[in-house]
Amino acid sequence: MLHYILQTVAFQLFFLLIYDLFLKKETFFNWNRFYLLITAIASITLPFIKLESMKSIVPENFVIRLPEVIIGEVNPIENIPMEITSDTITQSSFTWNWDYLLFIGMVIASIILLYKIVKISMLIQNNPTRWKGNLLIVSLLKSNVAFSFFHYVFLGEYIKDEEKDAIIEHESVHVNHKHTLDLLFFELLRILFWFNPLVYLYQSRMTILHEYIADAKAMKQTSKKQYYQNLLSQVFDTQQISFTNTFYKQSLIKKRIVMLSKSKSHKIHLLKYALLLPAIVGMLIYTSCQEQLEIDNKVENLEQYSYTLRMPGKMNAEQKKIHQNYESFLRNNQDYVAWAEINYEKDEVSYSVHHKSENVPEGFMELQVGSEDGNSYKMFMNLKSDAVPKESSDTKFVPNDYVNAEEVPFSIIDEVPTLEECKTLTSNEDKRQCLSDYISGFVNRNFNTNLGNELNLTGRQRISVIFKIDKQGNITDVKTRAPHPKLKEEAIRVIKLLPQMSPGIHNGKAVVVPYSLPILFQVGE
Repeated sequence: MLHYILQTVAFQLFFLLIYDLFLKKETFFNWNRFYLLITAIASITLPFIKLESMKSIVPENFVIRLPEVIIGEVNPIENIPMEITSDTITQSSFTWNWDYLLFIGMVIASIILLYKIVKISMLIQNNPTRWKGNLLIVSLLKSNVAFSFFHYVFLGEYIKDEEKDAIIEHESVHVNHKHTLDLLFFELLRILFWFNPLVYLYQSRMTILHEYIADAKAMKQTSKKQYYQNLLSQVFDTQQISFTNTFYKQSLIKKRIVMLSKSKSHKIHLLKYALLLPAIVGMLIYTSCQEQLEIDNKVENLEQYSYTLRMPGKMNAEQKKIHQNYESFLRNNQDYVAWAEINYEKDEVSYSVHHKSENVPEGFMELQVGSEDGNSYKMFMNLKSDAVPKESSDTKFVPNDYVNAEEVPFSIIDEVPTLEECKTLTSNEDKRQCLSDYISGFVNRNFNTNLGNELNLTGRQRISVIFKIDKQGNITDVKTRAPHPKLKEEAIRVIKLLPQMSPGIHNGKAVVVPYSLPILFQVGE
């Protein structure tokens, strides 16, 4: 939240500097109005916009992760222990205090706006009104103020009759151009960003612009000399309401006269508004790259996890150490993924670690690398169909410790393994879903839920299972990770009870396909 606020303030400051330095003195009043509105909106929306190139990658996994199977009694509420440190307490307290202060400020700002609206309503109710065209004139008793709000024009009874026509002409411009909506928009921003002084500057500049626009239009209906005299004749007390357009306001009289006396800006100066385009583009680049910059600051050197292997070939001692650190980092940091780039000319593969937000090179497919302990991480590899081994003298090997020459990624397999009841389905995705549903029901029916009581277990027990469906359609290489050895044994027993299936087929031959199955065993109290 704090980062968003700082970005918004920085963007507003930059936009206002452009306005004050290059645009404020121009007579393109409507263009300036548009600029202030657009940049105010842009400043609060740009921090949410992230530019990312489209990724043409099919998100298919090498180790197919089946949906989690939930067995046992699932309690609606489970107490999860959490380590409390002094840093946690300090951070939580600061966040709570800041949120509380922010909310209180918004409530106060809302009350102030409501008070102003009530004040306007009371003026309408307590004073005589009459229609003049599309304007509702409110004659303020014992007053000499003049201002407008939506289609209401408020005129003090002490204002001279010869001045009222010019004032009404002026205020009708505010009404017809709906200037009140602009000011109310900034009133809402003042509620949300009550602590940000730049919002008040935005509203102040918009108020001045409204007067310039109304003066320019109204002066066409009367002589310039007479209009100046109306402005200079007397400076009245005014209603200090930030979202009304006030005719007489001491701080604006001089600026309005100066602007009225200026000659019109040359159209060539409209090119100044083109400054808005590079400013917005630069901000978009900043917001898009900021996340990556923060990521790079967290990880000083990802190169330490990079290494290259010949294929086929074995790791030396140094490569094994790097590989262990590489896998440990990936399993413990889910925001990072592995890239494995195969050099088919040299028969070697280069491994590296990258943040998941990085754009993956074209032609890389997503794989899920599993391990004996049930953990897994994502890998992107430039596999191609001829990377699958064939019976020839120039056999290629898929360079992965968990993939042998007979295993084929699901992303390129022609036919996935199927059960007898799933054979009538036509697509691989439907067959995969059918198999998933069957395995979930099978594990639920056959898992010994009495183990929870026998082993004195409580709460949720997570079990991870990796297995393969071989070329005959049998379940093989079942490996598990669980908080208790008996749970591991039970998971292996149940998975091995699965019936024989039709094997996966690729290039007309049966192949091995690996799967991953998470099991959540809820033990009742």
